[in-house]
Amino acid sequence: MSLRDQIGYGENIMWSGKKAVKVSVLESVFNPMLPFALIWLLFDGGMILAMSATGSSGPGFMGAFLGVFFLIHLMPVWIYLGGVITSALKAKNTEYLITDKGIYVQSGIFTRRVDMKPFTDLSHVSIRQGVFDRMCGTGDIISTCGHGHGAGGDICNITDYEHVFRLVKQLQEDIYSDTMYPNDMRPAENHGYRTQYTREQDW
Repeated sequence: MSLRDQIGYGENIMWSGKKAVKVSVLESVFNPMLPFALIWLLFDGGMILAMSATGSSGPGFMGAFLGVFFLIHLMPVWIYLGGVITSALKAKNTEYLITDKGIYVQSGIFTRRVDMKPFTDLSHVSIRQGVFDRMCGTGDIISTCGHGHGAGGDICNITDYEHVFRLVKQLQEDIYSDTMYPNDMRPAENHGYRTQYTREQDW
């Protein structure tokens, strides 16, 4: 079942897109664990090469024991590589959809999860660009809720982030205005909206 099949009845799709896999992989590769994983790999790799060159490992039980030992001892490297592979798979399966009601985010690798953040819950919308976002021309749309639950609605690593930011901001403002000031409560004329100070004040 696609993400489009998850939206509510009567909702209109305003935008849809997917997460950029390249940026997600770069962010995962160049993370704080990279130096630690490299040092660990060089240390264990040097020991393995030295033991292989001198024949210290030997055949039979000792060779099998050392092989299992280094497989376990290299666990930090496997965790790092697993994080890189996982980030690529997550990015490939992440899809975004914006309707006139809210933001839908589909994610997951082996299982799929769909989160929906209504525009009525949004209080702030902002753009965030990391180093690799600027290099690849992508950006993140960060949305926060007034009640403090901000997870589930961020749109990360997309190319048309400026357009999406303006769209989300406009929809959030429109729906907030409709919620706070329904049509039946609005005056026929509102001279205080979008006005500028033109009269000089004597202070």
